[in-house]
Amino acid sequence: MNVIWPRMFKSAYRREPVLSFLVTVGAVDAIIGGLSQHGSLLFFGVSTVGVAIALRWWQVQRSKALQPEQAPKYYLPPRSTRHLPVLSISEQQPPN
Repeated sequence: MNVIWPRMFKSAYRREPVLSFLVTVGAVDAIIGGLSQHGSLLFFGVSTVGVAIALRWWQVQRSKALQPEQAPKYYLPPRSTRHLPVLSISEQQPPN
């Protein structure tokens, strides 16, 4: 389990650094507020985590709606019989 946590945190911070920071700050605030009996800090931490998760969910939903499923575009025909010409540098005209 100790090996999985650093990988999970690194991949989360690489993909969404701002939202991961908000979740981390909110979780730390919630833990500190819960352990020290400060209800306002606990509420602030839980609400920060909730807002970050809601924002991430909204981004995922928006990206799914904007990307219609399309067939891939191919630049060459599937089985081309035409071959590319062989490039040769003539000795009469040296490159500049």
